[in-house]
Amino acid sequence: MAKRKMILDLDTGIDDALAIAYAVGAPDVDLIGIISSYGNVVVPQAADNSLRILELLGATDVPVFLGEPHSSTTEHFDVMAISQQIHGKNGIGEVDLPAPKRAVETQSGVDFLIDAVHQYGADLTLVPTGPLTNLAAALKKAPDIATTIGNVTLMGGALTVPGNVSHFAEANINQDAEAANDVFTSDLNLTMVGLDVTLRTLLTKHETQQWRDLKTTAGAKFADIVDYYIAAYEVTSPDLHGCALHDPLAVGVALDPSFVTTLDLNMFVEAEGVDYGRTIGDPARLNDPTNVTVALTVDKDRYLKTFMTYLTTLFKKN
Repeated sequence: MAKRKMILDLDTGIDDALAIAYAVGAPDVDLIGIISSYGNVVVPQAADNSLRILELLGATDVPVFLGEPHSSTTEHFDVMAISQQIHGKNGIGEVDLPAPKRAVETQSGVDFLIDAVHQYGADLTLVPTGPLTNLAAALKKAPDIATTIGNVTLMGGALTVPGNVSHFAEANINQDAEAANDVFTSDLNLTMVGLDVTLRTLLTKHETQQWRDLKTTAGAKFADIVDYYIAAYEVTSPDLHGCALHDPLAVGVALDPSFVTTLDLNMFVEAEGVDYGRTIGDPARLNDPTNVTVALTVDKDRYLKTFMTYLTTLFKKN
């Protein structure tokens, strides 16, 4: 049986790097490309980080594409100070990785996504872990992909817990609430892996020490990157006692939905006012067939065991 195909849409910071490692290390998926977005870093930096991580992992066959450089309603993007505090100015914990030998692709990330959906259809899974600008742009350019793509599992939003950039809004959705609303109210079948579950799924220095003990380059570099992330969380979220596995959890759920319990719901995203970026049930579609599956709880122990198995096995080789 052929492996399912996966595209990651990343603003490659630290947890995005872990998402790449999960997708490369998982035995049941073929990572066919990465689209770069903005958020933790600007788009060219995200692309460069993705290429460096792929090279570190020995996955130089995976192409990287540039996505949209800013939100659908602005003309420029600047990285927030809090993002630099959490991910480092270079996005990967100020860890220096060798310059990649592979260049960024010349085709746009939006066109790559559209072409891939047309080629693979139901066999394709998209995992956006940054703002939804690229996906919204692809839907606008080729509306048919909404009913053709196999699965979209996104990291973003919050339903049962407060946001992390405002009382209402999670960071990825807040970057471009208008685009997010276009996605949530489209014909796409979505799975939302939000703060409801990602804040329950934590990594500590106990795990990064296991990577150091491998005595490999990839193990040591990823330990350095994630220890930076853990130190940032000690300042911003000391009550968690670890760092949240936001983006790699979305990849995990895309491959194994049984990691989470869910609620089927029609949703919209508030795109104005004090609750800008809020992901909430749509009162105008309460009785309609639903298109969003929201993750509510997570089997964090089974997920972390799977996460560590995939990444540790991968790091042993590199």
